[in-house]
Amino acid sequence: MERDKNFMNLEVKNKIVEPELNIVLRTDDDQENDLRPVFIVGNFNNWETKDYAFQMEKVGKGIYHFKFPYDFKFPEELVYKFTRGDWSEVEIDKYGNRTNNRICKKHNGVKKEHVSKWRQNWLPFREKYLPKVQLISEEFEIPQLNKTRKIWALLPHNYSESAENYPVLYLHDAQNLFNENAAYGNWEIDKKLAVMTEYNIGNIIIIAIEHGEKERIEEYNVGNTVLGNGQGKKYIRFITDTLKPFIDSKYRTLPEREHTGIGGSSMGGLVSIFSGIMYPEVYGKLMIFSPSLWVVPKINLSFLDLEEHQNTRVYLYAGEDESETMVKRITKFKNRLIKKGDGTNKIVLKLSINPEGKHNEVYWSSEFPKAIEWLFFNTNES
Repeated sequence: MERDKNFMNLEVKNKIVEPELNIVLRTDDDQENDLRPVFIVGNFNNWETKDYAFQMEKVGKGIYHFKFPYDFKFPEELVYKFTRGDWSEVEIDKYGNRTNNRICKKHNGVKKEHVSKWRQNWLPFREKYLPKVQLISEEFEIPQLNKTRKIWALLPHNYSESAENYPVLYLHDAQNLFNENAAYGNWEIDKKLAVMTEYNIGNIIIIAIEHGEKERIEEYNVGNTVLGNGQGKKYIRFITDTLKPFIDSKYRTLPEREHTGIGGSSMGGLVSIFSGIMYPEVYGKLMIFSPSLWVVPKINLSFLDLEEHQNTRVYLYAGEDESETMVKRITKFKNRLIKKGDGTNKIVLKLSINPEGKHNEVYWSSEFPKAIEWLFFNTNES
């Protein structure tokens, strides 16, 4: 076979280039139209999944090669994995299971490796890791709005067997988060959390709050905006003053601000921004996807008081194919947040732009695990 010929030729070639260590990878799952590069990630680069210094060279169909530089500082053991550029696209075995870390102790010669399959968009998932979904109430009272609403809790798969306390993320638009019958599709957060749990980045409580259907825009609209007068401030007070205390009393949460987040997309992203503005002492993590910043072209950050609150983490996401102004507005907003932080560690911000991203659940679903990992589990990164 041509693949085996290329593999053998490369091995012969590598005998000439010692003493450098050469990694030669063969993958069975290498389609003609799959142009994603392959990277080596590990304890030598802080497990950075898309480090171009460690991108492998494609030398044939399903054959990749990487040569460590002659002056590379080897750790005592080289511990590594292969990815297509993200943990959502990491190597898996032929059954879809997570693979163990690879270990290499030699510093020269040729190390031959094999990958059967790759994850795509964090899937497939294993059912035993699915979060436990609980309907907290069909009619949870919202006294601030004189209404009721459905609210769910997604608990870690082993919540009932553990004694741990968990961080909490409050998410809007529950109908589109894990409902298979959602009109516009869903984020599949249950499936994504199942896969993430295998990588120790999914142990979190999600509180999903149903939107108000025809009243959604009014409830997520904060103040006097281009959409008129909204009830967003009352809705935010409901989550903060009524729902959060209830959740902290019912479940084993980590109630402090550094373990509490709020997030959403579109108008849900906008109301999440204002939640952080109104209550920085409560929400230390904001997950803002494709926010409807056009609703408040001159958003007021003057009363965002961070004097006593360090390390507010803000994950911003937008797609270039959403609208003509989405990326421009979110970039401007990012710069204003940085200025508000005044160069200190009061705001730690990450902006993710998807060149192909559209304004829909498919792209928000893809971004969700990356945001969760960065907000809650990689808190030493900037």
